[in-house]
Amino acid sequence: MIIISGSSFGNFFKVTTYGESHGKAVGAIIDGVPSGIKLSTDDIIFDLSKRKPNNSKYSTNRSEEDLVEILSGIFEGKTTGTPISLIIYNKNFIKKDYEILKNTFRPGHADLTYNLKYGFRDYFGGGRSSGRETVARVASGAIARKLLKEFNIKIYSYTSSIGKINISNDIDLKFAEKNELKIPCKDAYEESIKILDKCKKDKNSIGGTVTCCVENIPYGLGEPVFDKLDAKLSQAIMSIGAVKGIEFGNGFLSSTITGYENNDEIYLKDKFIKKYSNNNGGISGGISDGDKIYFKVAIKPTPSIGISQKTVVNNENKSITIDGRHDLCIIPRINIVIEAMTCITIADFLLQNATSKLSNLKKIYI
Repeated sequence: MIIISGSSFGNFFKVTTYGESHGKAVGAIIDGVPSGIKLSTDDIIFDLSKRKPNNSKYSTNRSEEDLVEILSGIFEGKTTGTPISLIIYNKNFIKKDYEILKNTFRPGHADLTYNLKYGFRDYFGGGRSSGRETVARVASGAIARKLLKEFNIKIYSYTSSIGKINISNDIDLKFAEKNELKIPCKDAYEESIKILDKCKKDKNSIGGTVTCCVENIPYGLGEPVFDKLDAKLSQAIMSIGAVKGIEFGNGFLSSTITGYENNDEIYLKDKFIKKYSNNNGGISGGISDGDKIYFKVAIKPTPSIGISQKTVVNNENKSITIDGRHDLCIIPRINIVIEAMTCITIADFLLQNATSKLSNLKKIYI
């Protein structure tokens, strides 16, 4: 069967999202969730709360309740093994802010490409291309996270840069949880605030990077050759609208150093094979090696800005400024979206890997 909509991801743990920015609702259908997992709406809302605006002066004023309803796949507080259907109603949207965009292409948005592809587009908030779609990903990722917790797999993220301000090597994750930018470094946080204040004054926006980590992951996840773990993680992360790049371990740095500097040397300890370093980010040959997986994601600046920009309006060359409610910087609201897509990908491979060995099947059937 050929799927052409591009709204589904995963094979064994499969997520399909639906809905638009200013439509009645957004949601997801998750198939392949094993039975017996304790799950409630509180589990999902906990992750959704991290995606919501954090009441800082750098976030959008659009504040949705994001109260999720579980329509199927749950019985007496546990998953049944059947498809889980989720719905989150849109309530706080102002369509009049977007009426002017009916015949306008916003620079940096998907307006032009959607119009070229489909012949028309939903211009209210960007429709399907809006960041609002990611609420369904986060809700689905929360379910994947519940599965991963059964295996003590931990996934977390933090902001590693805002603009040209990078964090130091002295990372304090507790500090990251306490500040609105999720930066694990006090000096970088204070410098980032200055950058954001300037952007706000200039009616501009700024991008940055997010680092995501996966701990306690088993070895052997990933399928050669085209379904390598880092390849599928890249697809998952790059499918997020604001993401423009991803690198694992040393990433682009590996292109500037020698093989001896980049290789992870190996040793034996207590009959277990270990590594002296983790320059490849926990994935080698597309397969997890049991070490911590970590990767860095590049996030572009929010394209909706209050500075005049050249574009086409009613088939004429004109200039526009974008009004409405927008994030000055999409970080850190995108951090939980990155975690969600990582959870979904790891869950998918965890289930798939159960069939990789005859011994695994014998444990079930013999």
